[in-house]
Amino acid sequence: MTASTPLSLETAAAGVVEMARHAGNRGWVPATSGNFSVRMDGRFAAVTATGADKANLTPDQVIAAEISGPRHPRASAEAPLHLVRYAADPRIGAISHIHSMAATVLSRRHEADGHLTLKGWELLKAFAGVTTHEASLHVPIVPNDQDTDRLAALFEARHDRANPCPGYLIAGHGLYVWGASVKETLRHMDAFDFLLSAQLHEESAR
Repeated sequence: MTASTPLSLETAAAGVVEMARHAGNRGWVPATSGNFSVRMDGRFAAVTATGADKANLTPDQVIAAEISGPRHPRASAEAPLHLVRYAADPRIGAISHIHSMAATVLSRRHEADGHLTLKGWELLKAFAGVTTHEASLHVPIVPNDQDTDRLAALFEARHDRANPCPGYLIAGHGLYVWGASVKETLRHMDAFDFLLSAQLHEESAR
């Protein structure tokens, strides 16, 4: 399942449910928070509908939203943060938005820096394209904003396409992470959670 393979809504929704339940099992989507999506083709993406309990998501709570079209009536307020990413990068096949404790705390702690640098951790190699623990991954941090169209545009303006990171933090809010497929996005979710937790423990011990 890659960004270049057209998918039916049924197949894409199954991927959305898989990511959502994975996050729910790890406590990353409390109180119906979080959002998940899978690209169907160049025009549509399957996205979690507004108000759904992501930890217990069902396929009927996933909608087909136009990537660059009018807003779907059941789309959540955070749908633009998914759709704008798909429009900007055709290599992306799936996106998840989670609220892990480490991501939320670190996003506030480092907001003034505009990024969080992860370096020296072996698990950095879980990210696509990273081959050594000596690499440095600069995770962008953008300020929170209830206007998600504006927030999506802000991230795209700040995104370093020469040294891309497969995710970013929203201050006091959570983490967006993506990959070329559901499988890769799941791996990136787990890697970010471990690395951010390790970073938080290290900083707290100083």
